Amino acid sequence: QVQLVESGGGLVQPGGSLRLSCAASGSIVSANTMGWYRQAPGKQRELVATITSGSNTNYADSVKGRFTISRDNAKNTVYLHLNSLKPEDTAVYYCNARPSWAIPGGRYNYWGQGTQVTVSS
Repeated sequence: QVQLVESGGGLVQPGGSLRLSCAASGSIVSANTMGWYRQAPGKQRELVATITSGSNTNYADSVKGRFTISRDNAKNTVYLHLNSLKPEDTAVYYCNARPSWAIPGGRYNYWGQGTQVTVSS
């Protein structure tokens, strides 16, 4: 059973930074495409960033240049570094894992329980 556990969310002022962590069971971090999604109130869940087993990264246009996804295979952990945060980044952030051949957000995807990020002064 794959388990993903997020941590690191919280309340931060605009312009601030956070680091989210996703601890995974087993060695799935090195073998799968890992990603972060977010869902704001009243909105659909959206892809934020992904990192493949080959360390290729992809970002939503809204976070490019501000967020960085990385992983530590030895620790089975994926990180999302959030910089220059804006109020519109407020959402629940979810960790995601899937085989490279699986459709993002579809079948064969695994999800964490989510961590709240609130950007407000």
